[in-house]
Amino acid sequence: MLKKVLLIIMDGVGIGALADASLYGDPGAHTLKHILEKKGGLPLPHFESLGLGHIDPLPGISSQNKPLGSYGKMSEISPGKDTATGHWEMMGIHLKKAFATFPHGFPQKLISDFIEQTGVGNILANKAASGTEIIKELGQEHLETEFPIVYTSADSVFQIACHEERFPIQELYHLCEIARRLCDSYQIGRVIARPFTGDNPSSFKRTADRKDYAIALPEPMLLNKLQEANINVIAIGKIADIFNHQGIATSIKTKSNLEGLRASAEEIEKLDSGLVFTNLVDFDQLYGHRNDVDGFFQALQEMDQSLPKLMHALGEDGILMISSDHGNDPTFPGTDHTREYVPLLVYGKKLKSKNLGTRASFSDLGQTLADIFEIAPIQNGKSFWQELS
Repeated sequence: MLKKVLLIIMDGVGIGALADASLYGDPGAHTLKHILEKKGGLPLPHFESLGLGHIDPLPGISSQNKPLGSYGKMSEISPGKDTATGHWEMMGIHLKKAFATFPHGFPQKLISDFIEQTGVGNILANKAASGTEIIKELGQEHLETEFPIVYTSADSVFQIACHEERFPIQELYHLCEIARRLCDSYQIGRVIARPFTGDNPSSFKRTADRKDYAIALPEPMLLNKLQEANINVIAIGKIADIFNHQGIATSIKTKSNLEGLRASAEEIEKLDSGLVFTNLVDFDQLYGHRNDVDGFFQALQEMDQSLPKLMHALGEDGILMISSDHGNDPTFPGTDHTREYVPLLVYGKKLKSKNLGTRASFSDLGQTLADIFEIAPIQNGKSFWQELS
């Protein structure tokens, strides 16, 4: 039988602190619960119908209903709490060591090599900062000097912010390609292009032309195996960048969650067989990192309202899986990711409704996909397909 799956990753939507969260400065983090508490328990009826309230007690989300789908939560085995680590673990890669972070700025040798190889003359910043704050602080100086703004965060990222009038987008991407080569030996997870526009600090605004350059994957994973088996993989959002385009037949870029949700519905509806793999980054990028509880909840509402259309687009045999890659609790001190469990919701017209419990690894999801598509197992994870089918 032809199988098709829509896998949606709600970037940064955690569901409670992992047992080792205190090692990361995140004890007590709970992205979903804290947002719903702040909003007075406003409802998310379609998430509720899929079983979200059965995973963990959440204000305004009932656990009394008989869910349409299966539900659970997943633990992260790999050290860290960043996008690449979470997505890679889902597809079967368990990292033994976290990517390097530079809370006090990058080594001078890396910066000197970057300046020399790009010919930019100098850089601004070289410190950990919020992306929106750093362009307010240094955007004007960047316009005057034309020096790129290079900064990091609590994650393993080398970010380059440039005004589009000083560095057209392809020039910025070229800087990032050079930075990616240099960052490999420092074990930096991602280089990120951060273009912005505007005339002054009050009008500077990041554009949607962000681009991620991930470090090389250490080993083959589920997407490679799907490709070898001639199974179509369509990547939506930043998925292709996270996996360095490995195993992906088609990549669709999006500028917002809503665009990603629309593209997901369209692609899964017309797909005969294969995987549509979507990342919705707005939760994390626009709201989690900016401590914007209202914006985060509004994005959850937008997705909740899109669920009926997504479920309809599956047809008779399609399967919907919803999860996340890490937490980003907007009520928590700081502006960085939080080390959390991630929710797991699975729906299909012909699937059972089951409590999938607490999964030992994000890789359980990838192993289940390997089972669904009847390919060889991936290197890690325990499938829950038999519980559903």
